[in-house]
Amino acid sequence: MTDEIITFTASIEDEDERIDKVLTNYFENISRSYVQKMIKDGNAYANDKVIKANYRLREGDIIRCCIPACTEPEIEPEDIPLDILYEDEDILIVNKPKNMVVHPSAGHYSHTLVNGLLFHCHGQLSGINGVFRPGIVHRIDKDTTGSLIVCKNETAHNCIAEQLKEHSITRKYRAIVYGNFDQTEGTIDAPIGRDEKDRKKMAVNYKNGKNAITHYKVLKQFQGYSYVECQLETGRTHQIRVHMTSIGHPLLGDTTYGARSSKFHLQGQCLHAMTIGFIHPSTKQYMEFEAPLPDYFLHMLDILE
Repeated sequence: MTDEIITFTASIEDEDERIDKVLTNYFENISRSYVQKMIKDGNAYANDKVIKANYRLREGDIIRCCIPACTEPEIEPEDIPLDILYEDEDILIVNKPKNMVVHPSAGHYSHTLVNGLLFHCHGQLSGINGVFRPGIVHRIDKDTTGSLIVCKNETAHNCIAEQLKEHSITRKYRAIVYGNFDQTEGTIDAPIGRDEKDRKKMAVNYKNGKNAITHYKVLKQFQGYSYVECQLETGRTHQIRVHMTSIGHPLLGDTTYGARSSKFHLQGQCLHAMTIGFIHPSTKQYMEFEAPLPDYFLHMLDILE
C-alpha cells in the first residue's frame, strides 16, 4: 500500500473552520481522533507549511494532507444486534439503524455493520470487496436508515452487483424535506460529482459528474415541509440528498446539503431506505422487502401533523 495524498483549496464555507473538523467531514467514515493524530504526526499542510489540528482555515488556503499507508488490521466480529428482514444461504436483508457505519475504514475499525455481520454469519460472507467490506455490495450513509442487501458468497455478490450496474434493482426511499411542491411528482436528471468549490461534498456537476436520475413522489405536505418517496434509477454518492437540494428541497436534518441546524435537533438527515427489490441469485425469482419506518421518522411525521 502507498500513502494517499489529498489536495484541495479552502472555500468560503471553510473560512475560520478548524482543519481537523474540515478533514473529518472530507474523509467520510474516518474518525476525528484519527484525523487529529494524522495532523499531529505532521501529515497536514496549509500553503506548504505544517499545521496543527486547531489551525483555522482561510479562503484560498491550499491544503495538502497525507494519509499514511498502513497494514490492514483484522476486522473483528462483534455481537451487535442486527435487524434482519430476510436471510437464506446466499443473502441477508438488513435494516440498518441510524448512526451505524456500514463498513470499517481508516481510524474506524469497530462497531460497524460489517463487525456485526461477521459475528452473525460466522465469517461466511463474500470476499470480493476485500477484508474491510466482506458481503457489502452497496451501502447507505451512516445516518440513513433502512434496507441493505448483504451477500454471503461470490456468486450472489456478482449477481447483485450486475443488477446494480444495470440499474434494475428497485430502491425506494422515504424522506422529509423542506418546503412544499406545486407538482406532486417528478424526475431529477442531473449528473453528480465532486463539488468543485467544496471537495468534501458532492454536487450537481455537468462538467465532471456521472449520470444520475431520481424519481420523486409527494406523499403528504405539511406547513413548510413535505413527506416524499424517492426512487433511485442510479446510485451515486449522496444522490437523493444532492438532487433534492438542487431543486430547492433539502432533507430535514441534513447539515451538509441543507440548513446547518433545525429546531428539531435531529441526528442527520431524515432519509430511510424503505423498499428494495431484486432477482434472487439462486432462485431467479423477483423478491421485494420493506424496512418499516424507524421511530424517529414516525415521531417527526407526528410532530409535523
